[in-house]
Parts: sequence; C-alpha cells; structure tokens
Amino acid sequence: MDPREYTFTVFTPTYNRAHLLPRVYNSLKRQTFTDFEWLVIDDGSTDNTEELIIRWQKEAHFPIRYIKQSHGHKKVAHNRAVREAKGKFFLPFDSDDECVPHALERFIYHWESIPADQRDEFTGITVHCMDENGQIIGDLFPSEKYFDSNSLDIFYQYCIRGEKWGFHRIDVLRKYPFPENIPGYVPESIIWKAIARTYKTRFVNEALRIYHTGHTNRIMTPHSVKPDSAGYYILMEQILNEETHYFRYRPFYFIKIAINWTRLGLHSKLLSWKNFLQKNSLSRILIIITFPIGFILAKSEK
Repeated sequence: MDPREYTFTVFTPTYNRAHLLPRVYNSLKRQTFTDFEWLVIDDGSTDNTEELIIRWQKEAHFPIRYIKQSHGHKKVAHNRAVREAKGKFFLPFDSDDECVPHALERFIYHWESIPADQRDEFTGITVHCMDENGQIIGDLFPSEKYFDSNSLDIFYQYCIRGEKWGFHRIDVLRKYPFPENIPGYVPESIIWKAIARTYKTRFVNEALRIYHTGHTNRIMTPHSVKPDSAGYYILMEQILNEETHYFRYRPFYFIKIAINWTRLGLHSKLLSWKNFLQKNSLSRILIIITFPIGFILAKSEK
C-alpha cells in the first residue's frame, strides 16, 4: 500500500489527556482542507482516552487511527507515528492545543508556493503560534512574507525566539528517528537540529496554532528533568560536535553548553576521553576552560 494516502498525517501523542483532547478534535473537525488523517498514539493512558477516540471514530468525517502502547516517552510515540503515517506531510499537534480552521489549507498553500524544482531541498513549513488572545508568541521571522532558511540559522544567527509550529515531509523524518536506546526523556531538538543541517524550511509570518498555557503535556516533557538526564547530555554532545561554527553569534551560549557537557556527562556516567577527543578544536578548548565549573556543579548536585 502506498504510505502517502493523505496529504497530512496529523499526529497527537497523548498520556491521560482525555479532558483536553476535545480541543484537538474540534479543531480538526473545523478544517477547511480535509485531505488528512488523525493519528493518535496513546502512551499508556489510564483514563477514558480510548473510549473517547472510539466514539469519535464513528462520527468523524475524517479518518482517525488510534494506537495504544506501553508508556515509553515521546521518543517511542514519535517513532511509531512516523512509521505508521500514511500522509505525505507529518504535522505534530499536541493534545492540549488547537488551531485555526484554515491551518491545513494555509500550510499546503505555502508549500505549493515553493517552486516545484526546489522542493526537494525543503523539509517543510514553519509558522507562528498565538496565545488565547490572538497575540503572536515570540519573534517574527526576518522577512515580511516568508523566509527560507533552517532552524539552526534562525536560532543562532537571527536569534528568533518563541513557540513555533510546522510540518515535515514524512520521507525526511524517516531518515532521522529518535534514539530509543537512550533512557528517559530525549529532547526533540536532537532530531530537528539534525534535519536542519541538510534541509531548508520555509518560515512564514502567519499564526495558525493557538497555544494554551497552564497545562504541561506529560508525554512531551520529562516527568522530572534531572541533571543526570542522558538525553540532555547527548544534545550537548551534538551541539559541541556540529554547531561551533555559530560560536561568533552566541559565544556565552556555547560556554554554557560546554559546562553542561561536563556536568551532565558526570551525572549520566557517559563522559569519556574518547568522546572528548572526537570534538573539534574549539569545543575542546571550551571544555578544557569550563571543566572546573562543570565538575564543581556536578559534585554539588549529588
């Protein structure tokens, strides 16, 4: 079967969020663009999530697929969804948020605005989020209409901050799975950074997602972010190995990363001279200079 049966797979990971899922469902019911499926990965909920989804499957005018798994964190739910997706584009949609009725319509419009012979260079479209009062959250992108770049340049060179929302091509995501061998929580930016090194994104100054404050999505965030998190150590390792050419834009950020590489490495017991020697010259210098600080912090947190 061709995995691209739909234009979009809208993916919602959830864990005991039955009281908030109607917000997502009602947003999808109102969409003006209807060529999509809703894929819900239930990460071991003990509430009435399954009962709710079964009822919606019977009444919805769009396909809803529901997969329940043992609790395995966001990394496992995401990888499962990417494998199962039948859409050309993959759009994560948290279990506690909503979007405007024309969100999918605008996403496909912006994608098709990219010249056909250039689309292979792009992974997807990213837009803004707004709060419940309609105010855009965070900074606008540099261009009035759209800006073609990647998320690394956006973060380092242009210093764009704030909640964003977007989709990726499913064929791109399947090349970059979350590492499931790392215990506990794995930061999503490990994947997004890896994609940004190869593919461009079209950033559009348009707000399509409504971000609700006051709720923490427990599958998206670690239950307790501890200093010995191996996932965060791997992220620090990745930044030092791959991103120091941005040092001139944010030097103090990289100093902080180097400190935390030592600190988290000692906590997680993953720190090794072998890893240290694989780094580029600038990273090694940063680690040598900041090692005493990271060491002291690690010892003080035991």
